[in-house]
Amino acid sequence: MRIISGLWKGKKLIAPAGETVRPTSDRARQSLFDMLWHAPWAGREVVDGATVLDAFAGTGALGLEALSRGAARATFLEKDRAALAALRANIANCKAEAQVIAGDATKPPRPIQPATLVFLDPPYGAGLLAPALAALDSAGWFAPGAILCTELGQRDDVPETRFTTLDDRSHGKARLLILQA
Repeated sequence: MRIISGLWKGKKLIAPAGETVRPTSDRARQSLFDMLWHAPWAGREVVDGATVLDAFAGTGALGLEALSRGAARATFLEKDRAALAALRANIANCKAEAQVIAGDATKPPRPIQPATLVFLDPPYGAGLLAPALAALDSAGWFAPGAILCTELGQRDDVPETRFTTLDDRSHGKARLLILQA
């Protein structure tokens, strides 16, 4: 797994051993960032200068990809210890400046600054997307108009939310659901 484009293009990212982390595939990540730059509802300004939240961060691949492509700042939210170790190593390897919060996306702290670009990639089949969206929204993590990029399993139910659905695409085992706050 590598950073696909931008400042850190080609940088290798590590993932913890075992099944606790399922990194977004390079192909799905490329497709997601292509949508963010080229979809009718998007544009480069979605990423350029963005304040990013990468919840259920795992390896941090999504947030680091955004930083590599011009996002201004990123906060990573992860609760698994092995994933946190890999995340911190990946941030250090990229020489990125980022905030790491060891915590649960369904019980988040209040943010220092709301995010304009959010990545939510909960474990497939765990039913965590709806509670995480509600908790992060309630805590003030979403700036008005923020783009929320979620990844679900193909069999996962799409939760009812107050957010506007901008796009819904399948990529192998992943389903990318893009919402707007």
